Amino acid sequence: MAVSGIEIFSDGACSGNPGPGAFGTVMTFKSHRKELTEAFKHTTNNRMELMGVIAGLEAIKEEGNEVTCVTDSKYVVESIEKGWVFNWMKTGFKGKKNEDLWRRLITAYKRQNVKMKWIKGHNGHPMNEFCDQLAVKSCQNGPWQIDTGCTS
Repeated sequence: MAVSGIEIFSDGACSGNPGPGAFGTVMTFKSHRKELTEAFKHTTNNRMELMGVIAGLEAIKEEGNEVTCVTDSKYVVESIEKGWVFNWMKTGFKGKKNEDLWRRLITAYKRQNVKMKWIKGHNGHPMNEFCDQLAVKSCQNGPWQIDTGCTS
């Protein structure tokens, strides 16, 4: 049964670009809250921004929910909202980075009714600040996975 009101807040962090990185994601629905984080030995900031949104969307088990994704990544928000990523798909992502993650994001995105929302990072938004702290802590402490799609 599809529901309305799922929110996904996410942020990515990278120590060096490329370098070790992580994402922090918080999902909320009514009184429920779920935190997700994962660290990688060698990755990029853009990949971690993408992974934060992907992790949240992929964690939703049922299809057709009303979901708002809140992130400080213009890279992610504008690529979806302006339709760029759907054009990249038509051209086989020729000359574009992070094809593996964009394909995952599109698959997860299409399963839900998603609204993307950009917020300014490091601007006092409590959930954005928390996601940033979650990502930074994970980046520093691991455990670190291998980002097999990172070509940088």
